[in-house]
Amino acid sequence: MTDVLISGAGPVGLWLAAELRLREIDVVVVETRSEPVAHSKALTIHPRTLELFAQRGVADEFLDHGLRIPAGHFGALEQKLDFRALETPFPFTLLFPQERTERILERRARDLGADVRRGNTLVDFDETADGVRARIRRADGSENAVTATFIAGCDGAGSTVRKRAGIDFPGTDADTFGILADVSLTRPPAVPLYGFSAMTGQAMVVPLPDGQHRIVGIDPLWQEPIAGELAFDEFRESIRRICGQDFGMHSPSWVSRYGNASRLATTYARGRVALAGDAAHMHFPAGGVGMNVGIQDAHGLGWRLADAVTALAPPAAALQEYDRERRAVGAALLASTQAQTAILAAFDPDSQALRALLNTLIAEVPELSRTLAARLSGLDVAYPAPAGAHPLVGRRLVDTVDGVRSAQPVLLHPAPLDRDLADALAGARVETAPTTHDIAILVRPDGHVAWAAEAGQATPQAIGDAVHTLRPGAGTGTGTGTGTGTGTD
Repeated sequence: MTDVLISGAGPVGLWLAAELRLREIDVVVVETRSEPVAHSKALTIHPRTLELFAQRGVADEFLDHGLRIPAGHFGALEQKLDFRALETPFPFTLLFPQERTERILERRARDLGADVRRGNTLVDFDETADGVRARIRRADGSENAVTATFIAGCDGAGSTVRKRAGIDFPGTDADTFGILADVSLTRPPAVPLYGFSAMTGQAMVVPLPDGQHRIVGIDPLWQEPIAGELAFDEFRESIRRICGQDFGMHSPSWVSRYGNASRLATTYARGRVALAGDAAHMHFPAGGVGMNVGIQDAHGLGWRLADAVTALAPPAAALQEYDRERRAVGAALLASTQAQTAILAAFDPDSQALRALLNTLIAEVPELSRTLAARLSGLDVAYPAPAGAHPLVGRRLVDTVDGVRSAQPVLLHPAPLDRDLADALAGARVETAPTTHDIAILVRPDGHVAWAAEAGQATPQAIGDAVHTLRPGAGTGTGTGTGTGTGTD
């Protein structure tokens, strides 16, 4: 028996697997594809995701090979959002292909001990009193069973886990359609984030690290579902019609269509089941936020699942908190992408006037630009705090805390801890670190603040109460979970 079975080895599932392995939780990941994704649906890594990578000490490989652009866009408006105004160590958009992201994250998950089984498809599962029993089909058609304490659906918008768990996925069907191609250009735009919008349509051109460019567009003449593959000649003619030029595009490596269907799972967790990424939310790819929010889902789920497995928190309570926090983020994500779609896909004179006004406001009102940039980048996420809590509670800690690399909480304390308190924190698996600030802060494994108090109020009783609130099962530091199961064939 394994501790957690993950369906899906995209960036979300792989990051979740690594998070669990940091806590020595046994993990089996099953994935139908025999190789990582060939085409990079996601291209953008936003500041909050880079902060998560930095928390775990893995940001450098992305930073060394990605293309940094100090801006983002809202609804493909020509006036870009200035990320340099954001309070973060990473005030930029990093262009980095999903294909390379998956390879890095898979290597890391495997190095940490995750059992990643490609060519294996989740067919079905049943919940039992103490876990789940899943049917897995191998590439050769044979089947085997994997039993696990929990199952996580990181398997995309068509999630088998979500469907088999009976979790509804309400929303709206696609009525706006976009086109995309990765191509070589002989006449590329002079700016790295080129945008064009007129009554003829909308298009954006961005450089790729491999020398190609990605062109995305919305053609008002192509707003009915079209069966079959999109031909490159059709794509080139559409962009020429929209922009009045085709930028000398040639040698396509990928041509595709996509729609704006928007859906949100009614819950992110039920019983022994949890959802993350596109399995929990789907939307128009406006602003390049989808993969980022999915990785952030996995970051929030990993430590809670680990606490549940090791009896540091009751399983139902841990997953309820995950659902409460991250489903609200998913709802905000859909609201933002739907608003951007309305701006992107309206080509009448009144809509063009609205775009012109928004461009002017972003240029002239810095606070509007910062607010939209924080929302797009994921830096505005703050979780609900109890009444009377310190203002930091629920917010992310901007400074990277080295201790959270182990995916455990960290207590930052301005004074030496007495021995009894230090022993109690060790039993609760809370790391400690000194701070020069006159404030004590309990940092969650995901980098958000669980509790904070001025030094004079940070009594052993107050700290103990804060730890107990975060980890109700850690009172004696003797969690009953073992984290030592093994997958069964």
